[in-house]
Amino acid sequence: MKCFLCKGSANDAPTTFMVDIGNCIVIVKNVPSRVCAQCGEVSYSTEVVEALEHIVDSMRSAIAEITVINYPDKVA
Repeated sequence: MKCFLCKGSANDAPTTFMVDIGNCIVIVKNVPSRVCAQCGEVSYSTEVVEALEHIVDSMRSAIAEITVINYPDKVA
């Protein structure tokens, strides 16, 4: 697959996704991604984006300031 930014080669590799949702910083480790070998741009499949959105939405009411989740153990 080609990188949509630089047209370099994008390879499958796990990455870490981080987002600050105001009351909590959510860190999701081992997220299936495509990473460009040339520029380092990270992209996700539609299914992974939907799973990440579900994880983040479920953490909006979290009491913890930082939440670390391993992607295969994502919230159902």
